[in-house]
Parts: sequence; C-alpha cells; structure tokens
Amino acid sequence: MENYESIDKALNISEPDVVPIKKESPKKDDIVKINEIEKDYEYTRANLYSIIEKGQEAINGIMEVAGESASPRAYEVAGQLIKSVADTTDKLMDLQKKIKDVNEDTPKTNNVTNNALFVGSTSELSKMLKKGFLNNKEEK
Repeated sequence: MENYESIDKALNISEPDVVPIKKESPKKDDIVKINEIEKDYEYTRANLYSIIEKGQEAINGIMEVAGESASPRAYEVAGQLIKSVADTTDKLMDLQKKIKDVNEDTPKTNNVTNNALFVGSTSELSKMLKKGFLNNKEEK
C-alpha cells in the first residue's frame, strides 16, 4: 500500500470532496393529484362504457321499430343514434390518449436515485479506495 501524503503535500492537495446528489422525490400534493386523476379516469371510463351499452340497446330497439313501421323518421333517429354511439366510442379512445399524456407529465412515485459525485483527481480517488472511504469502511 503506497502512501500519497507526500505527493498531496507537494501538490498542495487536500482531502477530496464527495458531494451527494439526490433526485427529488414527488411531493405529497403530486401524489394526491395522481390519485384524483386515476379516480376521475376510472369514473369517466365507466360512464362512457355505460353510455355506449345503452346506446347499443337503443339502436337495437329503434331498428325494430324502423323495420316494422318502414317510417323514414324512425330510420333518421336510428342513424342519429348510431352516430351518437360512434362519437362516444371516439371519446373513449380520446380518454385513453389523454390519460397517457397526463401520465407522461406526472412524476413517478417510486423512482428515487441517490448518486455520489466525486470531485478530485484520480490519485485522490485511488487513495480513497485504498482507505476504504468509498466502501463505507473509513479507516484512519
């Protein structure tokens, strides 16, 4: 094991600085907003599914009426219902896209990274490694 103290003195080098770097964790307000967004998404999604189901039932009923009566008005109403259900299914797909965009913008709750930044020369790093400083075995 070599001794670098004389080199450090000659070059006027002190102990190197180790600066911890922490990535900021999401705040409590951000987590609450994420939970509210998920809750609103599930509620909206359930409502859109319900509207689509009821629209399908209405289309089936009006198609029977239109077929039995051969009324142009009944066919017009059926066409409007079909368009309405199709628009609702488009809204469901838009909801998927919007929630994906929101999730990309919100911070992740389980992503914490701790790094240590070494500021110094390679000889200082070597000295620290030999002392065991970076392995949490500080020997003095």
